[in-house]
Amino acid sequence: MLATLVPVFNDKMLVSAYIVYARKNEIFKNPLLLGTASLDGAGNVAEFEVVQSAGLAVLSGDREVFVPVNSLAIYSDLKRQCLVPPKMTVLLLDSDVKPTEQNIIRLAELKKMGFQIAFREIPQTEFAAYQPIFKLSDILFLDAKSANMQAIRLFIRKYFPNIRILISNIDTEGAFDSLKKDGPSDLYQGEFFRVPKENSDTALSPLKANYIRLLNVVNKPDFDLTDAAKVIEQDAALVVSLLSIVNKMTLNSNISSVRQAAALLGQVELKKWINTAVTKALCSDKPSEIMRISMIRARFSETLASQFYLGMETEELFLLGMFSLIDIMLDTTMEDALTRITVSSNIRKALLDHDGPLYPALDFVIKYEAGNWPAVSREIILKSLDEDRIYTSYLDSLKWYRDIIGS
Repeated sequence: MLATLVPVFNDKMLVSAYIVYARKNEIFKNPLLLGTASLDGAGNVAEFEVVQSAGLAVLSGDREVFVPVNSLAIYSDLKRQCLVPPKMTVLLLDSDVKPTEQNIIRLAELKKMGFQIAFREIPQTEFAAYQPIFKLSDILFLDAKSANMQAIRLFIRKYFPNIRILISNIDTEGAFDSLKKDGPSDLYQGEFFRVPKENSDTALSPLKANYIRLLNVVNKPDFDLTDAAKVIEQDAALVVSLLSIVNKMTLNSNISSVRQAAALLGQVELKKWINTAVTKALCSDKPSEIMRISMIRARFSETLASQFYLGMETEELFLLGMFSLIDIMLDTTMEDALTRITVSSNIRKALLDHDGPLYPALDFVIKYEAGNWPAVSREIILKSLDEDRIYTSYLDSLKWYRDIIGS
């Protein structure tokens, strides 16, 4: 099983839902799928298995999930497959589901069960034929790059006012801002929230500068716990967080000083905690998804270390994933960001040159995150990776993130 999540935002760039993409029975591993065997189990929706395995709390922080469903699967027992409340589930359909009388009846049945219905990739030339289906739909995807997208949006608003509009394929924050000015929409999706800067003309705020100081203290070889404690003591939020974590770990004790807490955690755990806490702080003025992606990349890369014969480099892989979006956190270029923080030469080489011993693991994580299943499958075959362990590691990373951050 392979699975990933794609965020859906509201107009304030807050995550409203996630689209779940999953794949099983890869063609690379099962050539028979090129023939009629591809229809075996077509009614089973892999994404529902992911939702069942992880649970909504871990998967989406109890937000709605979009689940792609094809024209065959809509006739399967979806309520049996979906073990979460149907009202939290959006069945994501496309033009493969034609506006036939039989399909319209089936969609009406699914609506009565409590499922939400979303459609994407419907050509404007077919809107007239799809009107009976639009009346049953809750959400309609519109492509931001469509030449007449604005006219389509006005048409939907006028004739189907109850449909929520989701504008997809948004590449830049500027495009996102323009779309909001052109008229209201309900939901947005694309890469716009994590496009890096092309220049480094942004000065660091004093608070972020202090966080960078802390990163540089703990990411030196054999850093001194006392030095780290001194920097932590300058930030009340970090002090409260550290003491809370340490007191939960200990029985019948009341750790009251940062230096006591730092000594109790030790170098390795303190370093991991600081890098995680500081990343969270650096993302405080960014979309929450930047923090989520960075932290899941960190944990996922760390847990895949043995798969890439990097079992001795788990700590570096964790930092590599954590800092993979440091340019966005600091509103600068990656090259400039890496002049401000202390990282190893291997991490620098991976982030700047896309090369070196650590890069293959990060490259795999990014492809997996993007749902690039053909590329992921090739690597699994060529590098003899364990697909089940990869899937388990991904779910573990999601759970680790929710345990630290909450919803």
